[in-house]
Amino acid sequence: MYDKIKEDIKQDYYVQNFPNDGQRFVAWYVRNVHMRDMIETKADVTDGPDDKQIDAIVVDDVVETVYIVQGKFMSNGPVDAEPLREVLASWIQLKDIVRLQETGNKKLKQRLPEVGTALEEDYGVEFELVVTGELTPSARTDLDTFQRQLAEADDFPATIHLIDPEELQCRYELSLDRENPLISHELVLEPDKYMAMELGGTKVVIAAIPLKDCVRFPGIKDGTLFQKNVRQSLGLSNRVNKGIKATIYGDSNNFFFYHNGITALCNRMELGDGRKLTLRGLSVVNGCQSLNTILSCSEQVKRLDDAYVMFRFYEIPQRERADRISISTNSQSAVKPRDLRSNDKRVLTMKRAYEQKYPSGCLITKRGQEAPADKDKNLVVDLLELGKYLISWHSQRPNIAYSETRIFDRYFEQLFRRNYRPENVRALARWMQAVWGRWAKNNPLGLNESLLAMRSYAPYHHLYATSLCFSVANGQERVPDPTTAIEKVEQAGLFDQVVDMAGTCLNGALEAAANEPQPANRVFSPQNWIKTKGCLAGMRAAIRQYFNMLPSMPGGRELSQKLKAELTMAPESFEDRWAAD
Repeated sequence: MYDKIKEDIKQDYYVQNFPNDGQRFVAWYVRNVHMRDMIETKADVTDGPDDKQIDAIVVDDVVETVYIVQGKFMSNGPVDAEPLREVLASWIQLKDIVRLQETGNKKLKQRLPEVGTALEEDYGVEFELVVTGELTPSARTDLDTFQRQLAEADDFPATIHLIDPEELQCRYELSLDRENPLISHELVLEPDKYMAMELGGTKVVIAAIPLKDCVRFPGIKDGTLFQKNVRQSLGLSNRVNKGIKATIYGDSNNFFFYHNGITALCNRMELGDGRKLTLRGLSVVNGCQSLNTILSCSEQVKRLDDAYVMFRFYEIPQRERADRISISTNSQSAVKPRDLRSNDKRVLTMKRAYEQKYPSGCLITKRGQEAPADKDKNLVVDLLELGKYLISWHSQRPNIAYSETRIFDRYFEQLFRRNYRPENVRALARWMQAVWGRWAKNNPLGLNESLLAMRSYAPYHHLYATSLCFSVANGQERVPDPTTAIEKVEQAGLFDQVVDMAGTCLNGALEAAANEPQPANRVFSPQNWIKTKGCLAGMRAAIRQYFNMLPSMPGGRELSQKLKAELTMAPESFEDRWAAD
């Protein structure tokens, strides 16, 4: 974790907003574990002169807790009891908020009014000592004493938790699974139209809900209601959604009978007096398409008094069980392998790292999801496309990039690595944006018509050929780092030239294969060729030939020398191919 954090806090956000690694570490913890956004994190961190041993304050209204954070960022060596004494000192000072506000630094003074309000509302107080080393035996004894001391205090009870490297890793992993924000909602059920029961130790409520009540569910429009769903809305043009819309406008009396129903999970569910159903941590796992379609017809729906849909509410706090229910209940529109991986920890880790590195960017992980309007379109990357980039560049297998099943099933483990650098995600997206520019209708490279007819998968061979330019230029069989490669050619002003060269060589490899003699009664098929390993060898040969012939072309000697000089990369900038066969 120390190495990961050390690398993460080099990002512009931490460097520009916090003056030293100690503060950046605390900010990293607040942002990644407590899930605070950039503005909140900056406000939460109070570390500095006169911080009164309080490095950060997080007021969590969802769990009604005030977190007081003390961080110690060190590469190695044991941690003695001194940080624990600082926590104890901060606890003593918090007992007198008025005095603390008079003597603390500016950032601390700004946070204390919110703390005071929270304490008035009986929020709990938890002190967190976050360290990247191990406590000494004597410090652990002190920790036990302090925990008991804080818990038994009548005037200001609190708890203290040690977040050591093992616990830090665990909390970071758990934060990837956290639904943010947690949605709460209340419904008043109609008489004789619901049934409550307990099945297998699980609370269950099955109810007929008026369609006009459905449009009041929070989180439909922005998709937060469907955090545990394997996909977002697929749009109104979807066949099933068209049918739902037609029923709303034409046969609403039978909506209940035509519809399979909606499945919703929650962390806690209570059915109280007056038939009021209270739902905490609500998420719809089957019904995303239906609720989005109902919302799109909201004005018509509000006028319907006799249109209902069946809801199944389950109290399921366990994440693994919720995931299985989400997958099992989605049958109206086919669930694809990419959908099943949208909530995988490796995907969520990659998404978080990318969006922290590029705050105006977005890694779209769910089918049908759209990037927020305030995001930079050039920094938006789709998970399915990223899978194709990875298998084409790092696995050197563009011939299977067309197969979503292979990418997200058979080869998922090797393609989506938690430690994959966000800079490389961006670099691959930039390479591919340049490639798509060469596959425009005006055909700037004069590509063979057979290639243009395979536009759904042949451009990934173009991306593969781009990586080969660096491998061949360096006499390497290994794969170049995409970020280093893009930096090299941009510095030399050769970015467009390399992309053009790769496309030309792909075209040449196809035409060379088409001119080879075929067995009797066999005709060359570009579609078959592009999906075989033979095309990969042909592309490598075409690029080697291009480099060899370039000096003999008009003006080619100077270009050849420049390419060889500028495309040269250190051996450590290459790595072994990620096996995909």
